[in-house]
Amino acid sequence: MSSTQITASVIILLYMAATVAIGLIASRRKKSKLAKESNDDFLMAGKSLGPLVLAGTLFASNTGGASTTGIATNVYKYGLSASWYVIAGGIGFVLVSFIAPYFRKAQANTVPEIISKRYGKASHIFTAFTSITALFMATGAQIIATASIISVLTGIGFNIAAIISTVVVIVYTMIGGYKSVTAANLMHVLFITVGMGIAMFIMVNNKDVGGFGALFTKAQGIQAASGEYLNLLSMTKIGFTTIIGYIVMYFMTFPTGQEIVQTFCSAKDGKSAKLGSVLAGLVSAAFAIIPAIIGLIAYSCIDGYAAGGIQKNALAEATMRFAPPVVAGIVLAAIVAATISSASGNMIGTATMFTNDIFTPYINKGIKNDQKEIWISRVVMVIVGIVGLIIALTASNIISVMMSAFALRSAGPFAAFICGIFYKNVTKRAGFISIVVGTVVAAIWIYALHSPWDLSAMVPGGIVAFIAIFAISAIDKKMGIAPAPEIQFDEE
Repeated sequence: MSSTQITASVIILLYMAATVAIGLIASRRKKSKLAKESNDDFLMAGKSLGPLVLAGTLFASNTGGASTTGIATNVYKYGLSASWYVIAGGIGFVLVSFIAPYFRKAQANTVPEIISKRYGKASHIFTAFTSITALFMATGAQIIATASIISVLTGIGFNIAAIISTVVVIVYTMIGGYKSVTAANLMHVLFITVGMGIAMFIMVNNKDVGGFGALFTKAQGIQAASGEYLNLLSMTKIGFTTIIGYIVMYFMTFPTGQEIVQTFCSAKDGKSAKLGSVLAGLVSAAFAIIPAIIGLIAYSCIDGYAAGGIQKNALAEATMRFAPPVVAGIVLAAIVAATISSASGNMIGTATMFTNDIFTPYINKGIKNDQKEIWISRVVMVIVGIVGLIIALTASNIISVMMSAFALRSAGPFAAFICGIFYKNVTKRAGFISIVVGTVVAAIWIYALHSPWDLSAMVPGGIVAFIAIFAISAIDKKMGIAPAPEIQFDEE
């Protein structure tokens, strides 16, 4: 290993140790205040998050491998417009802020539980199944990102690196639950935004890059040599339909994604949920260009790099080559922070849904048992890690995996969720059918039609789901079928 690799590795190890230490301190402090920890305390942080911690947790949960290494990788295909994947996420957070308070007021812990309050058991089970499946896929995407960094740093094979990454994430998540994750997220956000931002400027001003002017000139030279195929500086190459699809995807997936909804439900009140969502959106939109610039450095300034096609290690390779050892360690620690945080959120979200929506109501016959549920939650976290590892070993494109996961969990439930809150005349049957039909259409769009026009499957899936829920509710009304009982919200 080179001195740069050794230095960067030490910084990452120290960062991981600090993350675990913060988690342990936060967890023990919480336990010291309680005679007995409940499953809600373990998985929901006692529903005590203020706007700043909530914003940091939202940003950290959504900023994972796809938002860092994935963007840098995709600069080859889309130029700087690859950053729209995260810019759209920022827009999505701002849009969702208008409905964020409803999650906290719904007296629920999961997306399926909110769905069940209006549409009943069948919708509850189906939504839980698709949501859990999506989080398995999302966890796999984060393991891919983490393993790629460890592989570049140490020279060990990707598969071994993936196994190491999985073990670290499982142990970190199981130590203290959601309270430890949220406590560490403020440090993650600082490293991800400030650390990567400073590192990007240092890399751009490396003598082998030559500043922004020289970097853009080199990118234009790559473009000319490729016959205009590699338009690395474009902010529009990704296409208008893809940008709209991203915004729609985030607006639909945030209200139906457990790792996001769980954060909103953990807010101390509705105002904190709304403000935290806006702050997370602003930070996300500002951050988006940083990994794109680092990807641009890789494809423009490493000799022969662009000629090798799309490179999943673009961000790590550029960092190791053009940043001083300490700075490289900070950047890669920031990425590890992003991926570990996202993977932990996915694991906790899956554990929450399984205990809340499957174990307690159907296996334990509605009987609450906090100690048993905490034990079950930890077992589920291990299973999520193992399945995520399998996905990581069989897939490679992080953004493709995440897009599929988002679509399968959100295309169906989004219409039911929105109508469940705002439409008085929706019926149980309409809600269930719309959830199923929207999900099926999204699956066909991805796996049979291969996402034509690069449009997110959530657009056609969501449109069909809305048509189904309004049409079937109207038919049911004519047949004399009463609307589903409305959700009762807490007044703050």
